[in-house]
Amino acid sequence: MIALRRQMLESKNFLDLSPQAKVLLLLLQVQWRADRAVGYGVREAEEKIGCSRKIAMRAFSELREAGFIRLVDESLFCSRRRSKTRTWRLTWMPWNCQAPTNDWEKINTIKKAES
Repeated sequence: MIALRRQMLESKNFLDLSPQAKVLLLLLQVQWRADRAVGYGVREAEEKIGCSRKIAMRAFSELREAGFIRLVDESLFCSRRRSKTRTWRLTWMPWNCQAPTNDWEKINTIKKAES
């Protein structure tokens, strides 16, 4: 079961997302576990959403910029050793024994402070 807070679903940050980014948000939550980051890459997003690589990359960017996800660890491709996908923290979910940070609620304040 996936449950999303009504406040998040009605937020401007969520409503401004493209349809692909909204689907990606759900796909990431399906993979969520409280004790580890979510491993999910562009290639998997392309396949599951049914879109081009460019659109999948844009969906990840939208979620990052809106404060819904934060990069935990970068991907690594190596033909001789095992490759790994990027890992993400979902800011609306608990992670690593800590409460959700809900960055999506604060992102506009953060952007204004950086300007």
